[in-house]
Amino acid sequence: MPVMPEIFIYTDGACSGNPGPGGWGALLIAKSGNEILKSRELYGGAADTTNNRMELTAAIESLNALERASEVTVVTDSVYVKDGISKWLHGWKRNGWKTASKKPVKNDDLWRALDVAQARHQVNWEWIKGHDGHAENELADGLANKGMAPFKS
Repeated sequence: MPVMPEIFIYTDGACSGNPGPGGWGALLIAKSGNEILKSRELYGGAADTTNNRMELTAAIESLNALERASEVTVVTDSVYVKDGISKWLHGWKRNGWKTASKKPVKNDDLWRALDVAQARHQVNWEWIKGHDGHAENELADGLANKGMAPFKS
């Protein structure tokens, strides 16, 4: 039986103004050991958005791009995404998409979409410091800026 490749996804979001024109980017890499079997770059953007919405969109779009259920490591430089998905999501769902202070969850449309996108995979979420010389994170940042470019004036 062939060994399934390891899937790594590096995501980033960008915004010029917050809100303002924004972009998201993702680098998907399939590896076997240290050998890269396949890589794919994804990006897009929106005319009027926030950085947090772009960070979430990068994660959603990249997980949805996977053709089959996979074991995935998603690497993000967004504490908002990492903590939201790994610490806060279950409570929000239990509380009817309200925060601990009974306020509506911001970006609940995207959190719901991310919850669905991750459900078909086994996902490990990792945080790294952004703009710290991490090659794959820098590439994801460049893709996010590429996605934002058509919306900037």
